[in-house]
Amino acid sequence: MIDEGWISRQRAGFARALDRFGEGRPTLLLAHHDADGLSAAALLLRALARVSRPCETRIVGRGENPWSPEIAGEVRTGAPGGLIVADLGVRGEPVAPGVPTVLIDHHVPVGTPPQDATVISGYGLGPTPSSSLLAHWCAQGLGDVDDLLWLAAVGLIGDYGDKAGFPELAAARKRFGATALRETVSLVNAPRRAASGDASPALALLMKADSPKDLLSGAHPEIEALHRARDEVKAALEVGRKVAPRIAGPVALIRLDSPCQIHPLVAQSWRSRLKDRIVIAANPGYRPGWVHFAARSATGVNLIAFLKDHAPPDAGDHFANGHEQATGGALKPEAWNAFVAGLGFGPEMNVPA
Repeated sequence: MIDEGWISRQRAGFARALDRFGEGRPTLLLAHHDADGLSAAALLLRALARVSRPCETRIVGRGENPWSPEIAGEVRTGAPGGLIVADLGVRGEPVAPGVPTVLIDHHVPVGTPPQDATVISGYGLGPTPSSSLLAHWCAQGLGDVDDLLWLAAVGLIGDYGDKAGFPELAAARKRFGATALRETVSLVNAPRRAASGDASPALALLMKADSPKDLLSGAHPEIEALHRARDEVKAALEVGRKVAPRIAGPVALIRLDSPCQIHPLVAQSWRSRLKDRIVIAANPGYRPGWVHFAARSATGVNLIAFLKDHAPPDAGDHFANGHEQATGGALKPEAWNAFVAGLGFGPEMNVPA
């Protein structure tokens, strides 16, 4: 179990970092668009509001990278007093040079971050906390956030399932109900998986609701968008699950074609059926000009290391990020064709360049 002293140090480090943020200017929060990132964002936004720290939000969604020149330009234009980056990774370069930054994350780091950045990373801890749980611990340094424990649980379940070994999750399940928490995760994840990829209704609902029961009650209009998105993804997933995999060596490759983000779900569904393979579900229909893919495996192999060992030329920054047992990426068609050829597949798995 994670040492309470370590948690206390992260709380104190987060509070010290906020004290270094520029006065008179709002903080900017960048957050990933899945259940973990959105619940971390909602938790931090609500905690900061309670101590009168204004904070604006930018959801980082489909095909976006917080270390891109485009987002760096947005940050400079907004001139925030400080920057919080939640559930988006840890890299060796600053997101926005000169802006005080806190990185809250649990994925495999890519490089050593700048010394002037405050990094609150769960990677390497056992068990590994979600970004939402890290955010909850950070928020405890600002005041009482016990009523927001359900948000930490939403992120934990979204990334690790409802049996993750954290006392906070056990407490949330007892207090808020395991079924309500699972249903909340399912709905919150749906908008970013739908064709539009717009997760803003999910974040708005997490900001409004007092509990999972309140979120699911129908009292807030955003719930309708979440239900529509889930129905859309369910229909696409029914089609995707019927696609048979192709096998080459240790890899089972499934070729999809959907504007919905179903490739991680399809890869996960085949993981338990092909226990001796690395399952890769590829989806060139997800974003024009790219092949997005997800890799899962029941073999225990380090998937990030496997992908890096087979990386094509010009793999870029969107390749082999995330978790050692749940990763993926996005490649341009030329790079994808080189990648699958290197894995031993024929031209039938290529995409038009």
